[in-house]
Amino acid sequence: MPNIIMSKSSNKLEPSLKKKAYAFLEKLTENDASPGLHIEPIHNSVDQRVRTGRVDDFFRAVLFKITGAAEPTYVFHGIWPHDDAIALAKKTTLTVNPVNGITEIRTVEPTSETTYDTPAEAPREPPVVEAVDDAPHPVLDALGITSTDLVDLLGIDRDLADAALAATTEDHLLEIAGGAVEWQGLALIDLASGHNLAEVRERLALDQPVEASTNDDEAILRGLDHAAAKLSFTYIESNDELRRAIDEGDFGSWRVFLHPEQRRYVTGRWKGPFRLSGGAGTGKTVVVLHRARSLARSGQGRRVIVTTYTTNLADAMKRDLYRLDPQLTVSNTLGDPGVYVAGIDALAARVLKHAGEAGHVAAAAVLGAGARVGALRPGNARWNEVLDIHGDELPTELRSASFLDAEYATVVLPAQITTEAEYLKVRRPGRGVSLDRARRRAVWRVIAAYRNHGALDRQMDFDEAAAVAAEHLNSLSVNGSGYVADHVLVDEGQDLTPSRWRLLRALAGPEQRPDDLFIAEDSHQRIYGQKVVLSRYGIAIVGRSRRLTLNYRTTAQNLAFALGVLAPGTYTDLDDEQEKSSDYRSARSGPVPSLRACTGIAEEYDHAADTIKGWLAGGVVPDTIAVLVRDRLLRDKVVAALGERGVGARAVDREEIKGGMPVVMTMHRSKGTEFSRVLLFGMSESSIPAGLRSEKYSESSWNDAILRERSLLYVASTRARDELAVSWSGVTSPLLA
Repeated sequence: MPNIIMSKSSNKLEPSLKKKAYAFLEKLTENDASPGLHIEPIHNSVDQRVRTGRVDDFFRAVLFKITGAAEPTYVFHGIWPHDDAIALAKKTTLTVNPVNGITEIRTVEPTSETTYDTPAEAPREPPVVEAVDDAPHPVLDALGITSTDLVDLLGIDRDLADAALAATTEDHLLEIAGGAVEWQGLALIDLASGHNLAEVRERLALDQPVEASTNDDEAILRGLDHAAAKLSFTYIESNDELRRAIDEGDFGSWRVFLHPEQRRYVTGRWKGPFRLSGGAGTGKTVVVLHRARSLARSGQGRRVIVTTYTTNLADAMKRDLYRLDPQLTVSNTLGDPGVYVAGIDALAARVLKHAGEAGHVAAAAVLGAGARVGALRPGNARWNEVLDIHGDELPTELRSASFLDAEYATVVLPAQITTEAEYLKVRRPGRGVSLDRARRRAVWRVIAAYRNHGALDRQMDFDEAAAVAAEHLNSLSVNGSGYVADHVLVDEGQDLTPSRWRLLRALAGPEQRPDDLFIAEDSHQRIYGQKVVLSRYGIAIVGRSRRLTLNYRTTAQNLAFALGVLAPGTYTDLDDEQEKSSDYRSARSGPVPSLRACTGIAEEYDHAADTIKGWLAGGVVPDTIAVLVRDRLLRDKVVAALGERGVGARAVDREEIKGGMPVVMTMHRSKGTEFSRVLLFGMSESSIPAGLRSEKYSESSWNDAILRERSLLYVASTRARDELAVSWSGVTSPLLA
C-alpha cells in the first residue's frame, strides 16, 4: 500500500475539489497501479519523480513518486486543470537543500529574475548598488546580515537571499518571504524580528542537519522527516486522517503543520511547572493540545487534565482534541487514564461532588466553622446584596462589588482567612489600596456577611469552590491518597485567580514533579480578573519559561492594528515581569484594516450589512464571517438590524458555532475563535471602554480595568485571519486613538 505525504499547498483546495481529492487519494492508497488513476510520468520535466494523475476529465493531480522502500511514497502537491497541471509538473521539483538536507518543493522558471523559490545557484557576489544618502536602508542591513550568512549558514536560496537583503521595508520583506519555501520565509521573518543567526537556527532546528545519504530517494525521505520540513509536509496515516486534512483546509492546518519551535514544547520535558507565553495566534493552544496527546501516549495509564478559564473554550478544546486524534482516550471521569478536558470551575465542581463529607470539612477549613459545600453561583449579586445592608461603614470609594470581590479572591481565600483577627494581620501585596485597622474591620464585616448569606442559601461562588476543592485534594495527599493527575495542562492561564491556581497545584499534587504543570498564557489577553504572580501560590516557574512570537493566524496588517491598541499600556506576566509585544510578527500579509466612522447607528447598521454582503459576494464562506460587539444587548440588536437589511446572521452565546450563516457575538465570547473576516461593530466612546464606575476605588484598579478593556479589543481584533473592518457611530473609542 503506497504511503501518502501531503504538502501544505495541497491543504488549500477549493471546496469543489475536496471530495474529488479525497476520492483520488483514497484510490491511490489502495493501489497506485489502478487504471483509472492514470499515474503517469511527465516527459521533459525537471524532476524524474514528478507524476500526474487523473482526478476527473478536467482536473489532474501533481505528485512526486519516491521509491526505494517496500512501498512507494507519493508526495501530493495539489490539483489543477489538466493543461495547468502538466505545465506545472514540468517545472516543479522535489529536492534536498544542499546546506541542511531539508526536503523542499521548488518551481524552476525559465528565468529566475523575479522568482525566489528556485534551487540555490553557485555563490555570487550581490549586485553593487550606488549609495544614495537619503535612500531607505535595507531592513536586514542594520543587523549585519550578509548573503553568505543566509546562503551558506542557513541554507536560504541565493535569489531569495539577494531579494531579502535588498528589501527596504518590513512589508516588502514579508511579501518576499511569502513567496519562498515556508521555513526559509520564516527564517527571514525571525531575522527581521531581531533574532540572531544562532537563534534562528535553533528555532527552526537548522542546528540539527539531516544525515547525508548517497541515495537520492532516501535523502528526500530523510529530509521530509526534518522538523522544518514538517512545516510544509505531513504523513497521512489513515483514510480518516486524510479526510480531515482535506476537509479542514487552511483553518485546520494547525493539526498537522507545526513550527519546529512548537514541536519542541510539545515533546519537551521539564523538572517541574513550565510556562509558555505568546501573543494571540502564536499557537499556544495548538501546543497544549498536541502536548496533551503526546503525554497521554507517553505511558500506559497516563492521566492528563486539560483545562482553561471558560466552559466555551474547554468545549472547543475537547472538540479540537478529537479532531487531532479520534483514537485518543478521552476520559469522562476525573482521575481515570486518558485526557480529561473541562473548564476550571467544572473541575472544582467535580472534585467537590465526589468529596462527600470530607468536602464539608474542607469548606470549614477555608470558609470558617459551620461552612458546608453548596451549589455554585456567581458572586456578583451576593456582593451587591450585602453592600446594601452592611456597607454603610465602608468609605464611599470602597462600596464597590469589584473591590470586595478582588479583595476576597486575591487576599482572603488564598490565605484561608476565617476570622477578623487574621484579616487584620494579613499581607495584601499588589492590591493598590491601603487599609488601616478601622477600614479592615469594616471590610471584614462585609466579607463575613457575604459568607453568612452564602451559607444560608447553601451557595458558593466559583473562587470559594476552587479554594475548598484545593483544600480537599491537599488533605488527600497528606493522607497518602496521592494526586489526581500525572499532568495538568492549562490554557489562557492569565485569566485564572489565586484559588484556581491553588486547585491546579493540588490536582497535580502539592509537591513539584516532572512535567506536572504546563501553563500557556498571554498577559496581553487578560480580560478577566486581577494580576497574579504564580510564585505566591506554590507554582515556581523561574528558569522554565519560554515565549512564542510568530503569529500564524492574523495578517501583519491586522496584527499592527491590534498591537496599536495595546501600545499605551504596561503589562506584566505570571512571573511578575514586564511583558512586551514589540517583537510579535506575522507570517502572513493582507489588506489594511478598514475604519468607518458613521453619523448614526442606522448608518452603521447599513454599513455592516453592505460589508457582509460584499464578503459573501466575494465567495467567503458565511460562517467564517463574524461581527463582534461589546455586550449581548448590542449583539441582539445587530442580528435584528442585519435581518431587516436582508442579511441572515446568528447570535452566538454559549452554544457551539454552527455553519451556514455569519455569526454575531460579544468580544468576550470570541475568545478562542478565529474567522476569515471580522467586523468590530460599535467601537464608540460609549461602548468601549465600558462603564467602569465600580473600578474607581483606586487609581491602580482603574488603570488595570482600562488595561483589560485594551486587552479585550486586542483579543477581538486578532480573531480575524484575513480581513478586519472596524465601525462606530458618534465619538470614536479613545482606545482606538
